[in-house]
Amino acid sequence: METQSIAQLQTLHPLIRAKAVDAYNEAVKATPVGIHPYITEGFRSFERSAALYAQGRTKPGDKVTNAKAGQSWHNYGLAMDFVIQKNGVFDWTVNHNWMVCVNIFKAHGFKWGGDWKSFKDYPHLEMTFGLTTTEALKRHNNKDFITGTNFIRI
Repeated sequence: METQSIAQLQTLHPLIRAKAVDAYNEAVKATPVGIHPYITEGFRSFERSAALYAQGRTKPGDKVTNAKAGQSWHNYGLAMDFVIQKNGVFDWTVNHNWMVCVNIFKAHGFKWGGDWKSFKDYPHLEMTFGLTTTEALKRHNNKDFITGTNFIRI
């Protein structure tokens, strides 16, 4: 088991954390030796979201997101991004092994950004419980958190 991915999964909202770990472990077992999913990001701060949104707009680099701070499910610990690691090298190709991982996460209740109609976000997986980002942001701003955490109540 790859420790960086597990560490990223531990940053997720408590309601999806165990499901994400189970899906990840299943995906690792379902992919060939030397090829497995690598979780690049789970929870993302509002500050990091703002910086990523600025990339390709007001800062150098390619655009990587259309979500401003507070509009990303990562801000609430309800999304993660992954890539396939092949013999220690990241491979962003959406191929058979990628889809094996996607389908396992989907079977565990996650939605995949590759299914979106407009902006395709192939590394993205999320579980939002029917909330909108507007509702999530309102709960965040009202500090409607699970006791002892910074995770919104669902």
